Amino acid sequence: MDLKNLIWEQEGRVVLVTFNRPKALNALNEETMNELAQVIDRVESDDTIGALILTGAGEKAFIAGADIGELQALKTPMAAVAKARRGQQVLARLEALGKPVIAAINGFALGGGLELALACDIRLAADSARMGLPELTLGVVPGYGGTQRLARLIGEGQAKLLIFSGRPIGAAEARELGLVEKVLPAGELLAEAKKLAAGMANCAPVALALAKGAIHAGLDMELDAGCSLEAHYVGMITTTEDFQEGMKAFFEKRPAQFKGY
Repeated sequence: MDLKNLIWEQEGRVVLVTFNRPKALNALNEETMNELAQVIDRVESDDTIGALILTGAGEKAFIAGADIGELQALKTPMAAVAKARRGQQVLARLEALGKPVIAAINGFALGGGLELALACDIRLAADSARMGLPELTLGVVPGYGGTQRLARLIGEGQAKLLIFSGRPIGAAEARELGLVEKVLPAGELLAEAKKLAAGMANCAPVALALAKGAIHAGLDMELDAGCSLEAHYVGMITTTEDFQEGMKAFFEKRPAQFKGY
C-alpha cells in the first residue's frame, strides 16, 4: 500500500488506521479516500486481521469533513455526482466488510467524517468529541450516505433535526440519540477501542461475518424473512471446522482456537 494520509499499525489481529492530515483537521480529500479503499482491500484479504479501528491524528479532529477546496472546484453537476458516488462506494465497502470496524471518534466528526463513522459497526466517542452534518449551512447536501444512514440509525425525525439545523452535538447527546455506543474520557478512548477490537477479533471469523451480514440484510426485511436468513446462516456455519472447534473447546473448558474456515 502507498499511504501518505493514513497511518497503518497492526498489533496482533487488530489494525489501527489513523487519518493523518492534522493541519486540515484530517479532512477527506480524494487521495485519502483512495487510500482508505486500499486499506479496505488489505483488511478484507488478510486472514491475520480480525478487526479494524479508525481514528484521527491530533486532539482536535477525528475527521472534520470533506475537503472544501475539492468541493468548490467541482464544475459540473455530473462531476459532483461522480464524486459523491465514489465516496459512497468506498463507505459501502467499509460497511460491508466482513470484519468489525470501530470508529474511535477523538474530536470533530463533521460532514464526511460523521458519514464515515456511520459506516462503521461501532462508534466510540471521546467526551470532548463533537458530531454533526453541517452541509446545509454551506449550501450543499450530505453526499457520502449521511441522509440515509443517519435516519436509519437514530430515526427520521432526529436525523432531520440534525441535518436541517446543521447543528453539531456533543458526545453525551450523541449517546442519548444512539449515534454512538459509548462515551469515554479522551485518554481512555483508544485503549477501550483496542480492548473491544481484540475481543471481537478472537471470535470465529466466518461466524462473525455471517452475523454482521444477517444484521445488515435483516434491517431491510420483514422479521420472518430475517429470521429465515439467520436460520440458514446457522445451517451454513455447522459445515465449518470453526464450529466443531467451538463446540469441542466449550466441552473441554478451554479457549477456542479458530482458523477462519
